[in-house]
Amino acid sequence: MTQQEKPVWFITGCSTGFGRELADYTLSLGYPTVVTARNPDQVKDLVAGHEDHALVLALDVTRQEQVDAAVSAALAKFGRIDVLVNNAGIGYFGSFEESNMDDVHRMFDINVWGLTAMTRAALPAMRKRRSGTVVNISSIGGITTFPSLSFYHATKFAVEALSESLAQEVEPLGIKVLIVEPGPFRTDWAGRSANEAPQTIADYAETAHVRARASRDNSGKQAGDPVRAVKAIVKAVEAKQPPLRLLLGNPALENAHKKIKLLQRDFDGWADVTRGADFPKDE
Repeated sequence: MTQQEKPVWFITGCSTGFGRELADYTLSLGYPTVVTARNPDQVKDLVAGHEDHALVLALDVTRQEQVDAAVSAALAKFGRIDVLVNNAGIGYFGSFEESNMDDVHRMFDINVWGLTAMTRAALPAMRKRRSGTVVNISSIGGITTFPSLSFYHATKFAVEALSESLAQEVEPLGIKVLIVEPGPFRTDWAGRSANEAPQTIADYAETAHVRARASRDNSGKQAGDPVRAVKAIVKAVEAKQPPLRLLLGNPALENAHKKIKLLQRDFDGWADVTRGADFPKDE
């Protein structure tokens, strides 16, 4: 594969976690990679020795002018974006009632609207070339839910819905969408990258508070290996028939199957009532 044939990757949120590991891996493969972070100084070490096929950019996905400038810079340097990875995101712990709405709005701005802005900025060039892949980093929390994460789940359920519909719209144009759904991994998600609501309502002590504390305490001890995860992502992107969804880690698979069973229980158990909501066929 010549340098011109190697796919160009554009990755958001490369300062830590999946974004950092993914950028490190694609650069090691010799792939032209746009490495972005709000503070580019935090990622300069990643591109050391790879300067000939790397581009470091300052990018806050909540600022439209930076989104547009970053996509333009990537196209100017490499001529195309083959794989856009919407990785930038944050978490938030707090029961529905306790959560601070300013923090919640900020999370939506990053997790949902930042992802939306990046995708809308990159799509025109992909449509023109009739080629490209949009990788949206969701979560097992985009399929199933836990106490203390209601608003975080809401952002990831939104990512899932946007991605599913987008996939149907762009598939005829030669563009693919991959939704990545990790379980617990040894990243900063449950640590530095997640804010927490003031725990002031005692009634949630045995639900939201217990779950938040357990997640915090388990940070750095999760079963998921980010290095293996990013290799799985690249493998899925490069597959001849990539999945729409890629679960990562045993807990993700186990919880996804539990959700399927819960859905099946309610759908089948109430099937007669469901069918009875239609007009009779002869009316």
